[in-house]
Amino acid sequence: MQTRTIGPAAVSAIGLGGMPMSIEGRPDEARSIRTIHAALDVGVTLIDTADAYHLNAGETGHNERLIAKALASYSGDTSDVLVATKGGHLRPGDGSWTLDGSPAHLREAVEASLKALGVDVIGLYQFHRPDPKVPYAESIGALKELLDEGKIRMAGISNADPGQIRQANEILGGRLVSVQNQFSPGFRSSEPELELCTELGIAFLPWSPLNGIGGAGALGTRHAAFAEIGRAYGVSPQRVCLAWMLARSPVVVPIPGASRPETIRDSAAAADLALTGDDLARLDAA
Repeated sequence: MQTRTIGPAAVSAIGLGGMPMSIEGRPDEARSIRTIHAALDVGVTLIDTADAYHLNAGETGHNERLIAKALASYSGDTSDVLVATKGGHLRPGDGSWTLDGSPAHLREAVEASLKALGVDVIGLYQFHRPDPKVPYAESIGALKELLDEGKIRMAGISNADPGQIRQANEILGGRLVSVQNQFSPGFRSSEPELELCTELGIAFLPWSPLNGIGGAGALGTRHAAFAEIGRAYGVSPQRVCLAWMLARSPVVVPIPGASRPETIRDSAAAADLALTGDDLARLDAA
C-alpha cells in the first residue's frame, strides 16, 4: 500500500470510513469486524470515525467502540494504525443531527472518545462541523488546549470553508494537519478547500468520495466516464474514482466508507491504479 502523510504520520493512501457500520442499515457486528480486518489485511492504516456514528439514543461512540474491538481482535500488528475521530456533531436518536461546538462539550466528547477507543491519547481529533451558535475561534481554541495538554496528538477540522481553514491553522499555531470535507464526482464544490490544503500542505480527506452510501453503487451510471475508463482497465468505476482523487493532489487521502470486506478491498486497490493524463482530463470534465 502506498502512503501519504497527515502531519508527521505516514498513513495508507486510502483510508476506511467507519460510518456505514454504525448508522441506518448497518450490518451485524461480526461482518463489520471482518470488514475492518480486511482493510488491515490490505494495508489500510487510517480509519475514520466519530462519536456521532451511531443509530440509537444512548449509544454515542458505537463506531469508536466497534473499531477498538476490531483492532484488539486483529491477529497482526496494529501499532501503525491511525484512528481519526471527530466531535461536535450529535445524534439524539431520532434520525436527526444536531451541533454542539462549545469548548465544554468538546472537552467532554474527547474524554468519552478516549474511553470508547480505549486509548490514552487520540491520534487525530477533528472538529466535526461548525456550530453557528458558537464562535468558530472558541471551538478551535478548545482543540488547541487539548493538543497542548496531550489529550490529542493531532488536530483537524471537517466541513470547513477556506476562511475557517486559515483561521483554524492560525489558532493552532500552524498545527492544523487535516481538513475533512465532502468531495466526489457528484459534489465538487470543495475544490477551493482542496486547492488551499495543497498550498498549505494540509491533508485533505474527502468524505463520501464515492457519492455517499446511497450513491456509491450507481457511480458509474451517473458518471459514465468513470465506468468507461473502468472497463478499459478491467476495474470498477469506484476504483477509478479513488485513483482520480489521489491524482488530484499529493495531500488527498480518500476515506471511502465500507461495510463489506470486498468493498474495502476494491477501494484499497485504487492506490495501485495509474491513470493517464487523458484519463484524468476526461474524469475532470465528467
